[in-house]
Amino acid sequence: MSASRNGGATLALPVIETPPETPEQIAALQAEIRSRARGRNAVVLAHNYQRPEIQDVADYVGDSLGLSRQAAGTQADVIIFCGVHFMAETAAILSPNKRVLLPDLRAGCSLAATITAEDVRKWKAQFPGFIAVGYVNTTAEVKAELDYCCTSGNVLDVIDAIPADKGILFLPDFFLGSHVRRMRPDRQIEVWMGECHVHKGIRPDVLNEARAAYPEAEVLVHPECGCAGQLIYSMGMGDVNPEGLHITSTEGMIRKVTERPASQFIVATETGIMHRMRQLAPHKQFIPADPEAVCAFMKTITLPSVRDSLEFDRYHVTVPPEIAARARRAIDRMVALG
Repeated sequence: MSASRNGGATLALPVIETPPETPEQIAALQAEIRSRARGRNAVVLAHNYQRPEIQDVADYVGDSLGLSRQAAGTQADVIIFCGVHFMAETAAILSPNKRVLLPDLRAGCSLAATITAEDVRKWKAQFPGFIAVGYVNTTAEVKAELDYCCTSGNVLDVIDAIPADKGILFLPDFFLGSHVRRMRPDRQIEVWMGECHVHKGIRPDVLNEARAAYPEAEVLVHPECGCAGQLIYSMGMGDVNPEGLHITSTEGMIRKVTERPASQFIVATETGIMHRMRQLAPHKQFIPADPEAVCAFMKTITLPSVRDSLEFDRYHVTVPPEIAARARRAIDRMVALG
């Protein structure tokens, strides 16, 4: 097993804006957004990493694929996707008859930018007969080159559905791919060297400091994190106590905070998710493993940009029909697994 070098491009981080809104201004903007959404028969979707005030005005909050499924199942004519560009593309693929709007075109993804469709084609040519599996954090053009899509929550189910004698190309996240390798050591898996700039920065030493400060807290770690691999290795060596440590997807984290009896949780992912956690479990305490784990791309979307998206019909995200049809096959194969 080996890893392929990072391709794609480096995406420049946008400056995080902090709109000077008072609670009264926030409430007024949210009321205006709800009114305009009703007028256009629009549904507002917000990812777990969005600003709190964006999550609060949304009709649905969740992970990228879950939101796209929600959009496909609604009777709305317009989808306002408060997330990043690849998520809006996925919604457009799954809802071809709906108008998908992204409030800010700067909302890209550092992970999705690490690989292009041409990179995938060249990689597949190097490993003929291998099955290409890609994280949903990829562009529509990349999805069109895949055999399967996956999420951090169902990646092992996807791997297990592929015949054992087949090699696998996993892209684009190196940390998630390394997690899959450790969980399925008998599989032949090549891993692309892509990474999310936010999750890469959550290092083992940072997490260890948080655990030392809050020894009674349970720990929730996203498998994209730079610390996830070392934690799994250390648990296997007996150096880290696995009790109360959970490596799971964003939606898995949400379930844990309501299901587990612990009163404190250290959260190793983008800090925006803690707003939803506090709403679901207000009597519990949530500590960021790294307070600096903030995605500037997610935070480009503000209440004024959502309002303007509804008012001025911007920015329309589309996927060419041929690309959408091929990408849809990879998504449908994943969905068919349940």
